[in-house]
Amino acid sequence: MRLPRVILADDHTLVAEALHQLIAPHFDVVATVADGRALLDFTKSLKPDVVVVDIAMPLLNGLEAVRHLKREMPGVKVVFLTMNEDPEVALEAMNSGASGYVLKKSAATELLQTIQAALHGKSYVTPRIAQGIQDLFIRNPQGRSHYKALTPRQREVAQLLAEGKSMKEAADILRVTPRTIAFHKYRIMQNHGLKTNADFIQFAIKNRIVMR
Repeated sequence: MRLPRVILADDHTLVAEALHQLIAPHFDVVATVADGRALLDFTKSLKPDVVVVDIAMPLLNGLEAVRHLKREMPGVKVVFLTMNEDPEVALEAMNSGASGYVLKKSAATELLQTIQAALHGKSYVTPRIAQGIQDLFIRNPQGRSHYKALTPRQREVAQLLAEGKSMKEAADILRVTPRTIAFHKYRIMQNHGLKTNADFIQFAIKNRIVMR
């Protein structure tokens, strides 16, 4: 009987290795990646059944990577495994198309059960976070809007630049010209009243484009 195929995405080597050892007896771990762009590439080529992904990753954060994946491969199941306990982040994660949201401090059995639930078309959110999401809806049914005000390309550019990439480095990663990167940065700063690079970085952090 074929084991379900899984890709792990976490930029901390020790965490990724521990995860591999944990789930290898139950699933076929076909790849382990350390950034969101590698996750996209490996998922497209290896076609796993499930992706276990962290929220905070370089080059392309987990939220944005999953949005890309679900547009191109809607059948792949996604489970977020993260230290982030913010219910607003969890809500964005589930809205991105994920089937599960588990904390790294949770019991190992909870992760395994969440992956199995995802494979069977069910959703699971760690109870403490689920309560926070419910409270969030009660307080603010409309949710946040700043993050969604950016286009997908603007979010990609904002993360790369806020992480310290140069215009040329960002252009090489996105396979566009430095002039295109500069244009996107200018539009973001103009539309959101940002005056300095420090403002730009704070905007990216506040709107969960760069996770800290």
